[in-house]
Amino acid sequence: MKFTGIYFIGYIVLIIGVLAALWKTGVLQNVGGAWVAIGLVIAIGLGIMIAVSNSGEKKSISIDRT
Repeated sequence: MKFTGIYFIGYIVLIIGVLAALWKTGVLQNVGGAWVAIGLVIAIGLGIMIAVSNSGEKKSISIDRT
């Protein structure tokens, strides 16, 4: 598995942990289900963007014109 996939899996585990902590403290009871879903979509989208931007090697290509 590439580092991008591992990074994204770790990010999902982090989001699940945050949601579990918010649920345990009772914060999620005061927030509507639609807002929780919207927050999850935003968090997962950010995770995908960060994982993709940190993946792969960035190389410069130099052309020798002789």
